[in-house]
Amino acid sequence: MRLSDLSSHGGEWLRGDGPEGDIVISSRVRLARNLADHSFTTRAAEKEKREIAERVRETVMHSRFADRIFYVDVEKEDTVQGEFLVERHLISRELARGEGPRGVAFGSREAISIMVNEEDHLRIQVLQSGSQLGEAWKGADAVDGLLEAGLAYAYSPRWGYLTACPTNLGTGMRASVMLHLPALAYTRHIQKVFQAVHKMSLAVRGFFGEGTEPMGDLYQISNQVTLGVTEAAVVDNVCRVVPQIVAYERRWRDEMLRRERRALEDKVWRALGVLRHARLISTQETLEQLSALRMGVNLGLIDGVDLKLVNDLFILSQPAHLQKLEGRPLAAAERDEVRAAFLRRRLGVKGGGTEPPDPPPA
Repeated sequence: MRLSDLSSHGGEWLRGDGPEGDIVISSRVRLARNLADHSFTTRAAEKEKREIAERVRETVMHSRFADRIFYVDVEKEDTVQGEFLVERHLISRELARGEGPRGVAFGSREAISIMVNEEDHLRIQVLQSGSQLGEAWKGADAVDGLLEAGLAYAYSPRWGYLTACPTNLGTGMRASVMLHLPALAYTRHIQKVFQAVHKMSLAVRGFFGEGTEPMGDLYQISNQVTLGVTEAAVVDNVCRVVPQIVAYERRWRDEMLRRERRALEDKVWRALGVLRHARLISTQETLEQLSALRMGVNLGLIDGVDLKLVNDLFILSQPAHLQKLEGRPLAAAERDEVRAAFLRRRLGVKGGGTEPPDPPPA
């Protein structure tokens, strides 16, 4: 398989048919693990990093965590390839921009990926569509067990799993959900969500996780505490707050429909118009317009636009994906032109939706 084979569609976790899929894009569990007999990657010399990478790669490829397993040697890939993997949520920016022996293994559905030699020796990730954090944890735990059968982890009876960063010590677990919250953002109630989740020791991050800004009204809610708690408690804490946020977003979507339906329709249809007809469009504007379009699809304001396609476009319109599709490097200005042409093709007349009826006369 070539990486370019992935550039025309999103991963299975973007299919949009999971529980609460109109608001909860995906659920993710990530586990940080290190080998007991090696230095952390932050202190290991290149020779040791190579030994770690080879040992982990061999174990992972024989683990059968998926029907088909692919391995990408990130050290040998160029910048565009690395960013492409970041955009697909298969690796972190730290791994893409790192140095020395490092890689990622993933299944053909992209629901499971394992980073090698990022901040820790292994980062096991499981993604599920919609609100399925419990299922994501079961999957991550199963993969963890498969790998632990062939690898001795660095573990302390007192401190739990030993990690390069103290903030991951203990369970080594990050549990998160990605939420689409356009109504809360539009009505300026999103700050209340931030304040509430902070009180529950949860963090709000952007589209690509830690250190990134929210784009397209997409937010990741994740745990901050990993030490002194069980994995089940971490999942339970995140799962308690998600239904409240979902209900809050739905409430304000209903309010917007009741109070300003025509203005909301205008916003949604303008977004579709821009996406279908623009000749130049940036990443930021694309995500803003896709956010409005996605809300319109889920509220039934537009017919004939596939939700899976809209979800995919959040990923496929990113810079590295466009360069993979074109098969060449693109300057920023070129990307804006190529992106606009790509969106016109994917959101053409066939899948462009049906015009809403005019309102009855007053």
